[in-house]
Amino acid sequence: MKKILWTIPFIILGLSVSCSKIDNASSLYVPSSSDTTANATLAELQQGRTLYINNCQSCHSLYAPDDFTPDSWKSIISVMAPRTGMNASQVALVTKYLTRGQ
Repeated sequence: MKKILWTIPFIILGLSVSCSKIDNASSLYVPSSSDTTANATLAELQQGRTLYINNCQSCHSLYAPDDFTPDSWKSIISVMAPRTGMNASQVALVTKYLTRGQ
């Protein structure tokens, strides 16, 4: 029962947001120097992209960073990260990439 209740927000989110699943990781945005922020260097954004592709695509299609708000990404990542085996610093890099350094 907990599992069903736990997945309901993601089902609702999936139905309410028009997302573009990405089957080919090469179509994901590639960070450039203009994407850096006070919270994310270019190297961190690039590492986050690589980790996102390598750890998330093995189970499901990828979503573009712009498909969700930074707050939504943070919620999604908090649920999904334990399933990946990534350590906290790796999760932080993926978060920086998906939230574009916010």
